Amino acid sequence: MARGTTRVAADNRKARRNYSIESSLEAGIQLTGSEVKSLRAGRANISEAYARPVEREIFLVNAHIAEYEQAGPAGHEARRPRKLLLQRRQIDRLLGAVQRDGATMVPLRLYFNDRGIAKLELGLARGKRQYDKRQTEKKRDWQREQARLMRGKE
Repeated sequence: MARGTTRVAADNRKARRNYSIESSLEAGIQLTGSEVKSLRAGRANISEAYARPVEREIFLVNAHIAEYEQAGPAGHEARRPRKLLLQRRQIDRLLGAVQRDGATMVPLRLYFNDRGIAKLELGLARGKRQYDKRQTEKKRDWQREQARLMRGKE
């Protein structure tokens, strides 16, 4: 993960509700100039995105980075597949988990690190069933209620 200050460009809040995140890693992402400008303006959505392997490389699919108006006709396509920049060892580990265990690669957040470089936090996840989602919600509500009681508020 990032060490210094980070500025989040897009957050996938649904991911932690719909998936049980087993591990996460930081990946670079191959972007065009107009995509970076659009990200800096905060015009991105990764809630429906996912990562998938294509010939021993991993691509981010269905991520929406809005077109940058000032780019004119030389802009970018909003939902194009974007290559993730990972080390070969990381790619092999992810591909093994997907093929062997049936895990899913889910983007958790898209952000700029302290050096101003766009990074993607990619989670290796398993889908939660409806029962698991309800249990998580009950647990969170109970912890919130306990904290309220400990503070003496009702």
